[in-house]
Amino acid sequence: MKILIVDDDEDVLLAAKMFLKKYVKEVVIESNPKKIPFLLNQAVYDVILLDMNFTEDTTSGKEGFYWLEQILTQQPKAVVVMITAFGDVEMAVKALKIGATDFVLKPWQNEKLLATILSAAKLSESYKQVEKLQKTNQQLIEASTSNSNIIGESKAIKNVLLMIEKVAKTDANVLILGENGTGKELVAKAIHKQSLRAKETYVGVDMGAISETLFESELFGHKKGAFTDAKEDRIGRFELAHKGTLFLDEIGNLPLTNQAKLLAVLQNRQISPVGSNKNIPIDIRLICATNLNIHQAVAEGNFRQDLLYRINTVELHLPPLRERTGDLGILAKYFLQKYAQKYHRVSPKLSDSALKFLEKYPFPGNVRELEHALERAMIMSDSDTLQEEDFYFLTVQKVPTITIQLDKNSLNLDEIEKDMIQKAIEKHNGNISKAAKELGLTRASLYRRLEKFGL
Repeated sequence: MKILIVDDDEDVLLAAKMFLKKYVKEVVIESNPKKIPFLLNQAVYDVILLDMNFTEDTTSGKEGFYWLEQILTQQPKAVVVMITAFGDVEMAVKALKIGATDFVLKPWQNEKLLATILSAAKLSESYKQVEKLQKTNQQLIEASTSNSNIIGESKAIKNVLLMIEKVAKTDANVLILGENGTGKELVAKAIHKQSLRAKETYVGVDMGAISETLFESELFGHKKGAFTDAKEDRIGRFELAHKGTLFLDEIGNLPLTNQAKLLAVLQNRQISPVGSNKNIPIDIRLICATNLNIHQAVAEGNFRQDLLYRINTVELHLPPLRERTGDLGILAKYFLQKYAQKYHRVSPKLSDSALKFLEKYPFPGNVRELEHALERAMIMSDSDTLQEEDFYFLTVQKVPTITIQLDKNSLNLDEIEKDMIQKAIEKHNGNISKAAKELGLTRASLYRRLEKFGL
């Protein structure tokens, strides 16, 4: 800890230095307040102790207020503790309003002075940590967006880039729709990077990975003791993204009960941490994404229409890879160079036959599947050129179709539906998501039918 003490009483300065040097790394003392700008240019102090009254005016505190303002102008995050021989409450309140951290009276008790300085030092350290986190976050955003460009020259992807450019400069909420692996998170980061909030925080949340019981704690935060495992205060994702961008991925998986809570926050623009009765204003740019047919989910009653209106001021549809004519070769070159750098080897080429083979493959996993396929092929091949046979692991698995045998004596629709659901679940080994997709249902719709039929 490095402390600066400014007071025109030499005895006070020496006494404070003698006492504090046992507890802090360095104590700098100065009797002339006019040297404050010079001292602040030379170093950054964890805590500054500043006298309220100097030789020109020994009672009003005007000089102290003046130099407090000068310090905060030069170093806005400076932690300043005011000291005075006059116990004037109004003076203390005014100093705190201007920006002082605390206020002590002299002659002071050493224990009281030390406690005040240590408390102020903790505040100073927290300011430094926040500043460091903000810088780190910005570096991560710049690194992730600059190294993960949206690659492609097809008409479909150019339309997406045009939409990003138009939407980014506004503060409109954006809903990104597209199949798995089309790059929804990449687009969200691109929107943030080109927005007016680019220098602020970008926070991404996978809604599908948050359990229903932890939803409020994760998004809105909680106070210590709010529930069994709440051993300390926690800031929620909304508060972390304040002034920046909040990306809610897989928004379509959100249960109806939590949809109502999210809607209330978006309407009121404030959150209340679990275990607290205090409302915290929030200012965010909201971007959501889903691979579900969100409008069908609304029609089936699985997604609130009023919430959809809140999140989709602008809808942005990402094309699947199979609709991006001409982009596969460009993407392949990019990913091969990326993994060549990662594995410290020369980037292999892609033979014409291999490129044709990949262009014929439907890529149900889209760009993500292409990237993984190229990485695997490059690892397994010893050649400088990847051939068609290096990608033979990419085979479309033909899954047997569901066959329903109808009882000629019964045409009960419920029985037929129940039988189809049972066969779909058996076919996909109990995987509800795959069974629901096969049946053309959302997961929530399938769960309701399972409950209905007691399955």
